Amino acid sequence: MTDTPATTTPTDENHLIAERRAKLAALREQGIAFPNDFRRADYAGDLQSQYADAEQWNAEALEAKAHRVAVAGRILLKRVMGKASFVQIQDESGRIQLFLQSNVLGDTYEAFKGWDAGDIIAAEGVLTRTKTGELSVKADQLRLLTKSLRPLPDKFHGLADVEQRYRQRYVDLIVSPESREVFVKRSKIIRAIRAWLDARRFLEVETPMMHYIPGGAAAKPFVTHHNALDLQLYLRVAPELYLKRLTVGGLERVYEINRNFRNEGVSTRHNPEFTMLELYEAYATYNEVMDLTENLIRDVAREVLGTTVMEWDGATIDVGPAFRRWRLEEAVREKNPEITMADCRDREALARHCERLRIPVKAGYGWGKLLLEIFEKTVEGKLEQPTFITHYPVEVSPLARESDMEKGITDRFELFVNGKELANGFSELNDPEDQAARFQAQVEAKEGGDDEAMHYDADYIRALEVGLPPTGGLGVGIDRLVMLMTGSASIRDVLLFPYMRPEA
Repeated sequence: MTDTPATTTPTDENHLIAERRAKLAALREQGIAFPNDFRRADYAGDLQSQYADAEQWNAEALEAKAHRVAVAGRILLKRVMGKASFVQIQDESGRIQLFLQSNVLGDTYEAFKGWDAGDIIAAEGVLTRTKTGELSVKADQLRLLTKSLRPLPDKFHGLADVEQRYRQRYVDLIVSPESREVFVKRSKIIRAIRAWLDARRFLEVETPMMHYIPGGAAAKPFVTHHNALDLQLYLRVAPELYLKRLTVGGLERVYEINRNFRNEGVSTRHNPEFTMLELYEAYATYNEVMDLTENLIRDVAREVLGTTVMEWDGATIDVGPAFRRWRLEEAVREKNPEITMADCRDREALARHCERLRIPVKAGYGWGKLLLEIFEKTVEGKLEQPTFITHYPVEVSPLARESDMEKGITDRFELFVNGKELANGFSELNDPEDQAARFQAQVEAKEGGDDEAMHYDADYIRALEVGLPPTGGLGVGIDRLVMLMTGSASIRDVLLFPYMRPEA
């Protein structure tokens, strides 16, 4: 049994901590606190896999093999039964049981009786299987490596402990196998993405995280200060402009799995610090980038999950079939039959529709921004299966190439799954004069009160003047992709250390 009840009051916990501190003090007096000379040779999960067939590896077969192991892990459960005891320990690979006998361990067995759930111990011995069929280590050597001073909870119960789970992720990972599996899966997803891109001649690069000018996304940046240079800097909101500089320099397929920082709200979908995949491919259009995005997500799901079907936030999502491709204005009109085709390019008509739909409008909004506002309020949340929304207005796409076929529309897409944006991509704007004009328009929007409008980046314009080949670009929200592939409802469930207000 564990030594901690399911619900522990602060007074009870303080008492338990005091008891454990007394035990540690006794260990210090004996000179055996926190030893560092044990070397593990075996992992619990590996042993469980190797000897999973209980019929083949019964007690007699294990005794004949006499496989000697050295394991270590944290005590989760202990059952003391007179002269014999059973202990379940956990390492990073899984759990395994220890079978302890007084006549084998002697004085160490008596000391063990005072050890607690949460302590980290080491054991050596041969493998056996108990009468209940449990693979176990019949220990002939046992050591206490780390004395845990704080009791573990039996489990974190429901919403009341959600904040505790996020704040004390180190405890959550110990007592919640489901949480641990999410982060193991996250690591596998990122590794699979890297392997997929590397196999297609993409080069992984690193770009600065502190920028002189925040750029690459319409977002409010965090501001910092370089003391030695007496210079104001910004934590990056996106690596886009630096990655495209590399494409100018001849690195024609580049990507970065990067940390971005945006000084915006916190929600189940947003964290001020988050992870993105950004990539650029020379001589590709947004159509090829859509193909790439779809194939990447499908192949990673098959590699990591073994399936293309996932349950996410109440919906069954299948990334196996071809993703729908839907023009923005067509999606708006289908969900809002009152809006005509002519209305979609009429600023005044769209403003009236916004008023009817109770969507706030600012004086500086053009028809493109109003159309996007209507989409976000009436369509986005209803896109359950993977859907590419395409043909965004120039006004809301300052870095995307304008369509050769339609004035005021860009070659851009966003990918939505279950009402959430997962990716954004487009044919890159490589006309330096057009880009300079759009930067200037963003400056004017910022002066008009738009905190998320971009700055004018003169060096980026200079890079475009050197010459950016026709290029397709993509940004994928890694955290949201992991949410999809792990069925997690909140972004905090897929971040090891999500943003939290400081404790009182």
